[in-house]
Amino acid sequence: MKNVKRIAVALVLFVAATGFVNAQSKIAHINVQQLLSDMPEMKAAQAELKKLQETYRADIQSSMTELQNKYTQYENEATSKTREENEQRAVELQGFQQNIQEAEQAAMQEMQKKQQELFAPISEKAKAAIEKVAAAKGYDYVIDASPGLSLIVSKGPDLLADVKKELGF
Repeated sequence: MKNVKRIAVALVLFVAATGFVNAQSKIAHINVQQLLSDMPEMKAAQAELKKLQETYRADIQSSMTELQNKYTQYENEATSKTREENEQRAVELQGFQQNIQEAEQAAMQEMQKKQQELFAPISEKAKAAIEKVAAAKGYDYVIDASPGLSLIVSKGPDLLADVKKELGF
């Protein structure tokens, strides 16, 4: 009878210990910023954004040069014009300068919109790959180990290499 009790207690302790071990979650980490920056799609998207930015910058710089030329021309001709003409020219220059500022703001908004448009599918692809690798390896949680996101200790496995392999690079 004593042996049966010991076996029963041992069996209960074994089941409890097994449940405790299984209850602990498996955690891994990955530097998502590094993953995204290494993705070929991200490099292509950044190149496209840079090209668009240079186009906007050239247009705005051209407008600024035109404004400066008009300002110089109006300043040189100011003595030969009437006060009303000079006032009208000053209003024209202010309007031109305001148009340039509006164009700069529109360019910034368009750049942000384009960035979101380009980066969203890349982020979704990376997230899907991370989820797939985590599921295949049995991880319950994957923590972003990008700099500045407060991961203090990273003793767990790093999934970066596996996710890159999943994405084909």
